Amino acid sequence: MYRAFYRKYRPSTFTDVVGQEHITKTLENAVKTGKTSHAYLFTGSRGTGKTSCAKILAKAVNCIDSHDGNPCNNCEICKGIDSGAILDIIEIDAASNNGVDNIRDLREEANFTPANAKYRVYIIDEVHMLSIGAFNALLKTLEEPPAHVIFILATTEVHKLPSTILSRCQRFDFKRIPPEAIAGRLKEVAEKENLQISDDGAMLIARIADGAMRDALSLLDRCSSYEGLIDSVVVANSAGLAGREHIFELCDCILEKDAAKALEVVNKLYNDSCDMERLITELTSHFRNLMVSKAVKNFQDMIICSQGEIEIIRQQSAKTTLATIMSCIDVLTASASTMKQGANRRTSAELCIIRLCTPSLDADMNAVLRRLSELESAVASGKITAKTEAPAPAPIQTEAKPEKVVETPTPVAEEKKEPEKEETPLPEPPAAPQEERIVPKNTGTVPFGSWPEVLEKLFSQDKSLIAMLTGSSAFIHQDKYLLIKGSPVLEMCLKTGDYSKTIKAAVAEVTGRSYTLAVYNNKQEETQKNPLSDLVSKAKSLGVKIEEE
Repeated sequence: MYRAFYRKYRPSTFTDVVGQEHITKTLENAVKTGKTSHAYLFTGSRGTGKTSCAKILAKAVNCIDSHDGNPCNNCEICKGIDSGAILDIIEIDAASNNGVDNIRDLREEANFTPANAKYRVYIIDEVHMLSIGAFNALLKTLEEPPAHVIFILATTEVHKLPSTILSRCQRFDFKRIPPEAIAGRLKEVAEKENLQISDDGAMLIARIADGAMRDALSLLDRCSSYEGLIDSVVVANSAGLAGREHIFELCDCILEKDAAKALEVVNKLYNDSCDMERLITELTSHFRNLMVSKAVKNFQDMIICSQGEIEIIRQQSAKTTLATIMSCIDVLTASASTMKQGANRRTSAELCIIRLCTPSLDADMNAVLRRLSELESAVASGKITAKTEAPAPAPIQTEAKPEKVVETPTPVAEEKKEPEKEETPLPEPPAAPQEERIVPKNTGTVPFGSWPEVLEKLFSQDKSLIAMLTGSSAFIHQDKYLLIKGSPVLEMCLKTGDYSKTIKAAVAEVTGRSYTLAVYNNKQEETQKNPLSDLVSKAKSLGVKIEEE
């Protein structure tokens, strides 16, 4: 009968275990010196050798002719344990035997002496699946078992175990096996099986296995059905890594903000019976690869991709910023969590894609930061250039109404004169500024048409200031003063001086002129907009008696 590679090449001694030397050396010395514990806890991710080490330890403590703490695998005890003929080694699956009654039966059996071996060894796999009652029933026996009993507990989720269990065991943490160690083991197995495997093929299998030797041997077993050399192409086809062009195409649409084309790709995938939840998961994984490639210089060892896909990832990451990638991951993660509760997964996926392609639809801080990052990147790359002159605003027709004329304001604190040696005069533009052509000198107050460009200039300089300037407006008074109209908080901040310098520098950079900053006088405007005051004045002129409070 054919045996799978992960069963056929399972370690039979501590020396055969790969990547766990910090554990195997300790267990070897414990067996060699006769200082074995009554209870062990093996924890770690899947496929790292927990159950294999438990079986090796069970053989080592019972072996008649052990060598440096390793079982000989030739005596009757070792052969009987391997074949299952010796019943003193009991393996229990806690996932299906997790009740109190199962643990009570175990306690009763533990009192009997071994039939053939020296120790009765209980290997409880996935011990975190036991119920609370079962854990409580196991406590006393686990703390003070009979002298002929050894407990070995194995789990992948040690955080689910009660502290009372952890304190009664010697704990060993199994690490993920390094890719280099897995690749070396795969070459040994391939040589024994008369298979040809390339270095890049073995390394790709090791990265796909993600530190699990069992997964690596299973994938090698799958690749062995191919004829000829097992290279990275064969491994990619066997592992299902090929055929991910739709993910790269969707990513290009997102980076280029082409929502229409992205929806066409999603529609085609939906018609091809693609699961929308899996699509979002794969897209999240791809953006994670982009994030790693953007943050780490040599990222090839941290992602699971073929060499051709690595080049695509490198090209796509160069088109965007890290803030954009992280914002996309947040949107994808939120969509994946809400998709399970939604009624229509296709609609949820399309909504997610549209949000990724049009970040202006999102009002949260992550989307704003993404847009800021993209704007900075565009300015740095030269795709967007700052305008040197403001577009000429349309002339405003004003009537001679005294109440609408703002008196000459008092400059804010920022306008205190500094020593002349520290001031650097701004260069005069070659042509007359547009403000001089539009606003004659000493002719009242008109709106400042270049204010939006000033806000855009401040966008990348001070985010706290741009938040306070939201909804503000500006006016030119007597061709000399720049009046800023906004909230009371803005007025207070302008009077401190630091913010005024920043605004003044931005105005000078946009218009080429230097204005005296001041706060717009809102009190006169509020008075003139109050219709009741006009009505009261007219009534008094007609002789109507009005009592004022």
